[in-house]
Amino acid sequence: MSDGWTAGNANEDAADTRGWLVGHFIDPSQGVRASKDVEVKWAKHPAGDKRPEWTSDDQRTTLVMLISGEFRVEVTGGGKIMTRQGDYVMWGPGIDHSWEALADSVVLTVRWPSVT
Repeated sequence: MSDGWTAGNANEDAADTRGWLVGHFIDPSQGVRASKDVEVKWAKHPAGDKRPEWTSDDQRTTLVMLISGEFRVEVTGGGKIMTRQGDYVMWGPGIDHSWEALADSVVLTVRWPSVT
């Protein structure tokens, strides 16, 4: 890592933060990865992995994009099964959600702003 930029591997760098690579919870010693503006997560989910409970009143905007696998996201008012690389689900503040990996999956999540 250097001043103002960084490079690495998401699998390794986010291992201690449940897949979160960027956000307010990243130690400031990690440089630009510590951000109050945005959160980024790289997540590998085995088939059957799921969030059984729904979020409650999250006030951020979220984008979940499928890298590989088959992944279902349920949101207030609907849902989507993502099957093709690049499929995504995006929702705004106040929309609750839940998810399930229908097959071994890799998803990228971007959420903003990052809250403290």
